[in-house]
Amino acid sequence: MKKRENRIFPICLLLALAVCFLAACSSGKGGTQESPAASKSASKSMSESANDSGKGADDNGESAEAAEKKLRIGVAIYRYDDNFMKLYREELRQYLEEAYNAEVVMRNARGEQEEQISQVIEFIEAGYDGIIVNLVDTDRAGVIADSCHEAGIPLVFINREPKADEQARWKTEKMAVSCIGTDSKQAGTYQGGIILETEKRGDFNGDGVVSYVMIMGEKDNEDSNYRTEYSIKALEDGGMKTEKLFSGHADWNKEEGRKLAEKALALYGRRIEVIFCNNDAMANGAWEAIDAAGRKTGKDIYLVGVDALEETVQYIKEGKVTGTVLNDHTGQSHTAADVLMKMIHGDEAETRYLVDYVKISTISTLQK
Repeated sequence: MKKRENRIFPICLLLALAVCFLAACSSGKGGTQESPAASKSASKSMSESANDSGKGADDNGESAEAAEKKLRIGVAIYRYDDNFMKLYREELRQYLEEAYNAEVVMRNARGEQEEQISQVIEFIEAGYDGIIVNLVDTDRAGVIADSCHEAGIPLVFINREPKADEQARWKTEKMAVSCIGTDSKQAGTYQGGIILETEKRGDFNGDGVVSYVMIMGEKDNEDSNYRTEYSIKALEDGGMKTEKLFSGHADWNKEEGRKLAEKALALYGRRIEVIFCNNDAMANGAWEAIDAAGRKTGKDIYLVGVDALEETVQYIKEGKVTGTVLNDHTGQSHTAADVLMKMIHGDEAETRYLVDYVKISTISTLQK
């Protein structure tokens, strides 16, 4: 029996060695065997690990991921159906996205100030990095400014400027609030200047008096008031006497502008020598009334607006409108974005920035 046991032991040893050899062969190149899915998962994990280790930190010690995080900007517009503000908000969105890689969310207040305040509060509660507001009512600017200041969120007002005492408060209280606007006195002055540059200087009947109609924007609106006042002041400073035949508020609206012009033309007929409109939308409506009344712009009546809307510029080329004043929505929107970003990054900004108007009254001017 002993002899037989000695024979069995070498056989068992050989079998054990064979099993070990086969196990080693099945492991491939020295690793453990995996399914294709597991292998892919491991490869992805290693790749992600390598990427993470390669991210490192920027000069400020922030991760690249944090540096690439998009800033969120909330924009509240007083109403979307305003032709000029449509141009403004579209340019503002594009510039913020392309120049600053920002995420932009816009809201339409539909002319309701309380709704706009609610929209701003939503931006604040959601932790937006910056807010831009085109006010419905400039008298409520303080409410919005205080809310943003308390939340530590920079704020820029556009197009409709808060009153001077409100702006002064931002500086006194060191608030990260600014506004981007224009000098509406300049716009009115340019309108009057356009009429003075015409062959008849606004005086078709040669009596030394410019008899005019004034179609205004919103009542008690600063832009409307100054454009109205300074367009006539420019005529009078240029040596012309003036006579107001008719005026009314069309609230920046084309259809309302047309209705007011129709009414004025029905009442005063050919006594009207110039129709001033506080914006181009109303001027475009006024031209329709002039055309329907059988009058010819440049021949027996002049018509001016403000904004340099594409349609109005085309009307100038066709001789339907005497001139307009460019309300530079591109310059304003870019300035608004730049100032907001400046404050977001902790830099100080002025409380007010102005963008100049440009007179547009001839085809040669348009082609420059």
